[in-house]
Amino acid sequence: MQAPPMTNSDNHAAGLRRDERLEKLKLFGLASPALLLILVILVIPVGWLFYVSFVGADGSFSLENYQRMIESKSYARIFRTTFQVSFLTTAICILIGYPLAYFMAQLPQRLANLCLITVLLPFWTSLLVRTYAWLVLLQKRGLVNEWAMSIGLWDEPLKFVHNLNGTLIGMVHIMLPFLILPTYGAMKAIDKDYLKASSNLGASPVRAFWTVFFPLSTPGLFAGALMVFVLCLGFFVTPAVLGGGKVILVSMKIVSNIELFVNWGAASALGVVLLVLTMSILWIASRFLNFKNMVGGGQ
Repeated sequence: MQAPPMTNSDNHAAGLRRDERLEKLKLFGLASPALLLILVILVIPVGWLFYVSFVGADGSFSLENYQRMIESKSYARIFRTTFQVSFLTTAICILIGYPLAYFMAQLPQRLANLCLITVLLPFWTSLLVRTYAWLVLLQKRGLVNEWAMSIGLWDEPLKFVHNLNGTLIGMVHIMLPFLILPTYGAMKAIDKDYLKASSNLGASPVRAFWTVFFPLSTPGLFAGALMVFVLCLGFFVTPAVLGGGKVILVSMKIVSNIELFVNWGAASALGVVLLVLTMSILWIASRFLNFKNMVGGGQ
């Protein structure tokens, strides 16, 4: 049988499909440099990391690096410490950062911009410099202990460094802007007419805050908290300096495996496990949070 002749609508549909294919090819060509960059700096290194983690001491395929982590209790303790420090740092950042972001959101724009500059100011200083500054401030004969003993807050110098306390203080100071910025952005996006409407309906300022303002600001708060928690999982400099070797995180164990034992397989296995745990946390968070509206606030 002879195929029926193509109508004008068929020709039009074929032309649209052809234009769509050409547009996709153009978009792929424009995106190819970025895709190549991602391949070089992300996909290939992570693939190499996975490959090395399965290489044993004799150079053959082996699960001994993962088996060592399962059998040794020290690895479980290191992962537990890492998640404990990350959770505590995130919780303290929320307790400090949310009220500060709320305070900034209520200020006039000029004063809010000035406060925003003070929040961003630590980013202009080296991370190592800030960490050693806290080491000077918090040591037994540091400024904090000397000042507190001079006014009678305590009689003996307290130990703030080379323990969990100093590690948390330093990490909170460094991570606080990462929570304030998205939270402040979400708060500024909230339409103030919502609060006025709740007041007109008889809600007190406290009730208006908890029933209107706080729920609308939670996307930014969750975004900042998630960012702080994930960044803390891979933190190295601050816990290494302020922890004094008594607070050992996964990142520090990875470095020791390379520098002391030159065991790239064990270090890679730790990196793979940490990467899998981090991706699992992000996946679980995506089940409950809408990442598209993380900083949407009142949108």
